[in-house]
Amino acid sequence: MSTMASSTSTSKSGGDKEKGSNEGSSNNNDYHSLFKKLDINRSGEITLQDFKKALKDLKHPLSESPEMIKKIFDSFDSNQDKVIDFNDFKLYLTTTDDQILKGFNKIDQDNDGRLNKADFVHYLKKTLNLSPSDSKIDLIFKQIDYKNDGYVTYDEFRDFLLLIPRLNGSRIKTAFHFIVEELDISSDGDVTLINQFLSGFGFFLAGGLSGVVSRTCTAPFDRIKVFLIARTDLTSTVLHSKSEIARQIANGASSHVIEEARQKVIAAEAAAAKQAAEHPKKIRSPLIQAARTLWKQGGFRTFYVGNGLNVLKVFPESAMKFGSFEATKRFLSRVEGVQDTSQLSKVSTYLAGGIGGVCGQFTVYPIDTLKFRLQCSDLESSVRGNDLLFQTAKDLFKQGGLRIFYRGIFVGVSGIFPYAALDLGTFTTIKNWLVIRESKKKGIKEEDVKLPNYMVLSLGALSGTFGATVVYPINLLRTRLQAQGTYAHPYTYNGFSDVLSKTIAREGYPGLFKGLLPNLAKVAPAVSISYFMYENLKYFLRLDNSI
Repeated sequence: MSTMASSTSTSKSGGDKEKGSNEGSSNNNDYHSLFKKLDINRSGEITLQDFKKALKDLKHPLSESPEMIKKIFDSFDSNQDKVIDFNDFKLYLTTTDDQILKGFNKIDQDNDGRLNKADFVHYLKKTLNLSPSDSKIDLIFKQIDYKNDGYVTYDEFRDFLLLIPRLNGSRIKTAFHFIVEELDISSDGDVTLINQFLSGFGFFLAGGLSGVVSRTCTAPFDRIKVFLIARTDLTSTVLHSKSEIARQIANGASSHVIEEARQKVIAAEAAAAKQAAEHPKKIRSPLIQAARTLWKQGGFRTFYVGNGLNVLKVFPESAMKFGSFEATKRFLSRVEGVQDTSQLSKVSTYLAGGIGGVCGQFTVYPIDTLKFRLQCSDLESSVRGNDLLFQTAKDLFKQGGLRIFYRGIFVGVSGIFPYAALDLGTFTTIKNWLVIRESKKKGIKEEDVKLPNYMVLSLGALSGTFGATVVYPINLLRTRLQAQGTYAHPYTYNGFSDVLSKTIAREGYPGLFKGLLPNLAKVAPAVSISYFMYENLKYFLRLDNSI
């Protein structure tokens, strides 16, 4: 706090409190000097933005807390005209100086005109009823004792507390809570963000664990969804292949090319016959047909093909999604100048959700591609388990190097941004509305409201279903780009527009929503479980209440 000290000290003797009191009239010069430091535009008026920037430049210990800066600013702005002029400034500091002097006299038990560590320990424990550790006492004492001489003079005491708000009747308590406990202080006396870092890590951890539990519980639905997306109707495939042969003959293609196409038709007809035999006509539901086929190919374990890879993928993906979402909300809160993420505008909330989703997608996209390849492989093949995983990864790399693992990434991002924005944004917006409603209904503070789990589960299902339905066609096309050329999906594409046109040509516009029902059957419980876990883990880890 030495920067603040240089602007406010009046060279009083730390051993003479009465001298500090008698020199109160000279504080007017201090006030002018400090006002100039804060009036960065030299306009005679200080706005909230000016105040924030000035405190940051002065390295004030509360400069990283928008909530506290707003409280200090409001304390100065006595006439509530949204600016601080010198009269506001002087009025506030005159009262403040009187309170600081009284506080100094109260803490200085032996009346020697200076405060030692024992004085602070007694005041914090006996008067303020705090239970600080020795390390925390050392930290705050060193922060005030900027001269590093082992005791605190009145000047040092005044310089430290002059711009600290008096909340709940004590500036020392305010400083201890918001500087030592909230922001923490390094051994060198510099303000650090240790607790904020740990809090941020907690969001990543909570997000990762919630994703793992959610994805494992709903893996069979995901398996059926991919099966339906990848496996197009074989009858339409035969017709399409026959049309392709006729086109090649008309264009004068070589006999070798035509024969190769005919062999594909024969294989497709055989596969169609097999499919018809496996699915009697009395079974009309594609969901039942898909589940029946998967069960026949490998039993219960078939529904969890790729789930180990899924879990490996979903932890960092969920961690990045939720962690980046929280970090972006905090950043945008500072940009908007609001005190808490719950006060963030709806546009910024949805934007933060989209950014969180994109960060998660980029992190694990190669694993996602490998998972789709595994799920689209021939399940009747003799190569299975880890051997199939390594063989698939090896074949992919040989086919196109690292780039092939990111095939369809731009389509994926274009789909995940709106989905995550709609999912996280809708959940947060409605949750904040419910919290405000419960707060008014029960007459308690918003931060003390904890929504019941049934509300969290229902809200998660609603937000996830809404987001998934809107962006489903994009995700379907992305999946086909990732799975192209596999046993289950032998088609190949040149890019997004190509897969779009070919999908519509083969299956019509309804084909863009193929597998939507099993996807929603997975999304509703998956998102519900994910938010249920996330909210409860945040509570368990004592993270903030705003999502």
